[in-house]
Amino acid sequence: MVSPSTELKNPDQRDGALQELLTEFMVDMKCEGCVSSVKSNLQKLDGIKNVDVDLSNQVVRVLGSLPVKTMLDALEQTGRSARLIGQGNPNDFLISAAVAEFKGPVIFGVVRLAQVTMELARIEASFSGLSPGKHGWSINEFGDLTRGAASTGKVFNRPNHASEKPLGDLGTLEADERGEANFSGAKEMLKVSELIGRSIVVYETEDKSDPGIAAAVVARSAGVGENYKKICTCDGVTIWESR
Repeated sequence: MVSPSTELKNPDQRDGALQELLTEFMVDMKCEGCVSSVKSNLQKLDGIKNVDVDLSNQVVRVLGSLPVKTMLDALEQTGRSARLIGQGNPNDFLISAAVAEFKGPVIFGVVRLAQVTMELARIEASFSGLSPGKHGWSINEFGDLTRGAASTGKVFNRPNHASEKPLGDLGTLEADERGEANFSGAKEMLKVSELIGRSIVVYETEDKSDPGIAAAVVARSAGVGENYKKICTCDGVTIWESR
């Protein structure tokens, strides 16, 4: 039997909700009317506890338990461009957020990890380009992608971790008929700071002993209050032009 302390919990499959996090978005707002529209659209959603808007910096801070995609959709429904710029709990953790981006050419996706407490991490993922059906996915030991998923090592596990499944075992994703899969959940005993430089791997089937079909390196992501820039200094692209 799998230890309940390491089980990946998906609120879509059981009672309950995601744990609360502070999430920051940059939103293309020009006036107080924009502020009112943004606040109204977010505050009507179940799972939103507080919305704070900084018009001068075009930043919206949301405390709540909803997935990032749900909040982004609500912001964009106001007719304004919006981008995620930070997530986490800045008062408690040095590294509170991480991201892994799958950039094709067949499978595309993004996985976001955020530390909620010292022993609990929130995980959100979205994928496209998968074959319909169930796919295993995991956090693997290494971020070496020279041979794709084949060079990422074994499923990550902390030394002396007493459980039938390794700590990095994320269970399964289920892709629909369009090849799209989404996940929102949490995993206990997972520390985001230990995952930087490792990789997330997706498999063709539920069998994680098979070679993975796609992999992406886990990189540190901006936490709350760490990313207010609107123009990338390397290429001059504005935040509204980037995706």
